[in-house]
Amino acid sequence: MGRNSSPPRHEDNGKNNTINNNDQGLYSIRDRFILKRNSGHTRGRTKQSSLLDRHLVRSRHRFNRKGLLLCPFRGIYLFYFVVFFSVSAFAVASMVMQGSITRMVFRQGGERGWRRSTREGMRFGGSLKFSPVGISRWLAEGGGLNRVRSTDRIGIRGPRLALILGNMKEDPESLMLVTVVKSLQRLGYVFKIYALEHGKAHSIWEESISNKISFLGPAEFGHIDWSLFEGVVACSLGAKEAISSLMQEPFDTTPLIWIIQEDTLAKRLPVYEKMGLKHLVYNWKSAFTRANVIVFPDFTLVMLYSLLDTGNFHVIPGSPVDVWGAESYSMTHAKPQLREDNGLSMDDMVVVVVGSSLFYDELSWDYAIAMRTIAPLLMRYARGNNAEGSFKFIFLSGNSTDGDNDALQQVASRLRLTQGSVRHFGFDGDANGVLLMADIVLYGSSQEEQGFPPLIIRAMAFGIPVITPDFPILKKYVVDGVDGVFFQKHQPGDLLRAFALFISNGRISSFAQTVASSGRLLAKNILASECITGYASLLENLLNFPSDALLPASVSELLQGSWEWNLFRKEMEHENVNVNVSGDFNVVYFLEEEFTKHVTGMPKNGNKIQNQDILTEQDLNTMAEIENFEKYERLGNEEVNERMERIPGAWTKIYRNARKSDKLKVEENGRNEGDLERTGQSVCIYEIYSGAGAWPFLHHGSMYRGLSLSRRAMRLRSDDVDAVGRLPILNVSYYRDLLCEVGGMFSIANKVETVHKRPWIGFQSWRAAGRKVSLSTQAEKVIEEKLQESQEDVMYFWACLEVDGGGAVTIDAPTFWSMCDMLNGGHCRTAFENAFRKMYALPSDMEALPPMPNDEGHWSALHSWVMPTTSFLEFVMFSRMFVDSLHGLHINSSEVNMCLLGSSDLEKKHCYCRVLELLINVWAYHTGRRMFLIEPNSGLLEEQHPVEQRKAFMWARYFNFTLLKGMDEDLAEAAEDDDRPMKRWLWPLTGEVDWQGIHEMEREYKYRLKMVKKRRNKQKRLGRLRNGYKEKPVGL
Repeated sequence: MGRNSSPPRHEDNGKNNTINNNDQGLYSIRDRFILKRNSGHTRGRTKQSSLLDRHLVRSRHRFNRKGLLLCPFRGIYLFYFVVFFSVSAFAVASMVMQGSITRMVFRQGGERGWRRSTREGMRFGGSLKFSPVGISRWLAEGGGLNRVRSTDRIGIRGPRLALILGNMKEDPESLMLVTVVKSLQRLGYVFKIYALEHGKAHSIWEESISNKISFLGPAEFGHIDWSLFEGVVACSLGAKEAISSLMQEPFDTTPLIWIIQEDTLAKRLPVYEKMGLKHLVYNWKSAFTRANVIVFPDFTLVMLYSLLDTGNFHVIPGSPVDVWGAESYSMTHAKPQLREDNGLSMDDMVVVVVGSSLFYDELSWDYAIAMRTIAPLLMRYARGNNAEGSFKFIFLSGNSTDGDNDALQQVASRLRLTQGSVRHFGFDGDANGVLLMADIVLYGSSQEEQGFPPLIIRAMAFGIPVITPDFPILKKYVVDGVDGVFFQKHQPGDLLRAFALFISNGRISSFAQTVASSGRLLAKNILASECITGYASLLENLLNFPSDALLPASVSELLQGSWEWNLFRKEMEHENVNVNVSGDFNVVYFLEEEFTKHVTGMPKNGNKIQNQDILTEQDLNTMAEIENFEKYERLGNEEVNERMERIPGAWTKIYRNARKSDKLKVEENGRNEGDLERTGQSVCIYEIYSGAGAWPFLHHGSMYRGLSLSRRAMRLRSDDVDAVGRLPILNVSYYRDLLCEVGGMFSIANKVETVHKRPWIGFQSWRAAGRKVSLSTQAEKVIEEKLQESQEDVMYFWACLEVDGGGAVTIDAPTFWSMCDMLNGGHCRTAFENAFRKMYALPSDMEALPPMPNDEGHWSALHSWVMPTTSFLEFVMFSRMFVDSLHGLHINSSEVNMCLLGSSDLEKKHCYCRVLELLINVWAYHTGRRMFLIEPNSGLLEEQHPVEQRKAFMWARYFNFTLLKGMDEDLAEAAEDDDRPMKRWLWPLTGEVDWQGIHEMEREYKYRLKMVKKRRNKQKRLGRLRNGYKEKPVGL
């Protein structure tokens, strides 16, 4: 501590003395100093002395034999000084004891403002707080769905959520999850549960949440279509392996919420840094980065995991772990036996002093202020011959092996307290037993916490009355004088008053017993309502609700404010459950073992070897000289070889080299090998995908071929078609997102003869396999037989357009256009009609929406169909003009990026995809093509919408091939003449620009080149005749 440059100014205010001081740290302690001396020997006026004055006095008395007579502290004041000095010294020692925890928190560098040095970011008496940034702040300030609820919406199903359980144990974590999930189900959410392992809570999950629980192993992680869900909720660190499948396209945009309640990894992070395992830390940080939000149940875990924080940490306080632990412990332990085991009697009044869950090694003086508050209690109740009974003060903090008990006993002896009246217990021992032994629990820390102190919750659950400072977080839930008693921070007199309320004749008063009973009821379900509403608000602000999904009910409609204790009561009564939320150790230590293999396998003298292998400047110069010399020799040899006559060699050798060159070209691009496998096949089905996450859903065989919408996502060692290489517009992410799978079809149709030479062509989205509607082996055989037998212009499809209400809404026989409206924000008919009218230049008073029958037939979906190649080219010709017309409506609108075909941001990003997915049905129906549904498992065929029944509804004149071909040629001519109808014209970019005039111009261009060449040859012959040029005879 520093000294003042000038003597302090003394002010007399009757009772409280204030010292103005330039030293802020000293001021925060001295303004509440308990030591005073009466220099004037009067009653009404008391003055304080500065530290400098006391230092000089002590220095002068050091050489005086009669120093005791000259000492300004005498009698009771000297005793007070010794008391305060001893307690402060103990506080400083306790803070040193907690240094390991502090270093773990503050050593982890700074993406956040609060992770700076404590000397720079905090002053004495301050506190450490978690300040949300990034998405956490956005979630805290988000308005939810209030704006969306005010708009019209067509929803038929509840929003789907996937829940990944790391384990199914009957523990507090499962209790919290079951409570939250049941409440979210009441709001309208639909859950699909995936579990990584079996557990005793399996029956509870099945009975209360879902009848079907899928168990996942490492082989199943990549075979789940996560795009079916509006969001994924992962629980515990053990779900990391499942999260790895969500880190690749197309699942990398699925919202992911990761709930972490374990501190297992947090304890290992400092070890990884010390061992230099940066790759292991990066591996975990990559997984944490993938999650949109990582939710912790308290603020302490946020600080422990700060090394992995990328701005997506979020705290939703609330967990039954403390109440669960207290009740489970009470069933197997009794207070009399615990006191007997620890050398205490039932007549002793045991006061347990607990502190903040965080300790700061650089804020020891601030913590000393909190310890100073307890000093009057020790002076009054821990002295010998106390008329009010035998009091035992137990300090619960740190570890029991750090020598703190000896230091505490030394302080007690200096204070002349009764032997054994002050004791220390560490958290590495039986902390539950210490709390259960207590008659009163005192929260003695001056550090304000953002969350409700867990030790206070556990003490209240044990039925122990608590005394706490009047912190805002405590006053929010605890009623003063009902559930507990408050005292003003840094006010020893107020603490004595609060403590006296719990004491009556050396025993617990009836008032304390009433407070303990009320506090126990409060702790039973404390923070349960905040936890439930916190997750409900989180989902509202984070998820994208598609057009066909119903909006969840408002958070204000949640009435439940308690945990689902009744579901887990039997387990708590019959078994002693381990309540420590330690999580799944397997994944943490398994990855640690994998990453440390290379480190532990290094030789002991590895540093010496590395030093010897380091290249010096001389080595680099030598290598450069060698490279220059070799280059010089190589160039010289090449020049000599060019001047020498070379013998071609035998024809067998030349032929062998040519074959070898061809073989290398084939190995570079395996497309030829795939073509050989498909030799003799009448059909090729192109499976469209857009990311490595879709690879497990693709088929292998001669009938299938991959079609990648992204070059970086193409499968290795395959003959997949590069859609971007065939259609450059797909290299622009904006247009690729607008067109989706139809963009891949356009790429195949662009110069189709270079990639597809079979009479039949088919397509299938990777999502068909994810939804279990892809073709089985039996269905594939049926298709092959039918295509070889039939020569008709037929369309076969196997994925149907279905409306899955999920039991939320009952819809009677939805029509084609009503289902299209459900999938496109209610604007499918309007958009289709306007695009159709613009495409054919129809007047505004003419009907422009093609009729679709309201029968019991099925419609195609997921781009899963097969048709003749010529019909496919005709469909692409129609689709290109329709997409261009639809795109023109959005470009000419007032808002350039406006999309009426979607309600969520994700749907607006893929604006045209859902309309184009159903476009094949309109084209096939009105062109008079027969439509057959193939049952994907059995291969049974069933004709849909027979042609005879739809002749009266068909708009054949608009879908006539001659008309469409003429419209296509008109657009091609306009493109050739650069006559653009709009600035960003989409049609020329989606495929070939072909019309008869282009062929005539090509023939004219070729003829012109031929004439130029003929003229040049004629001029050469005339020049030879004119100049007498003669060719030299060969061989002379």
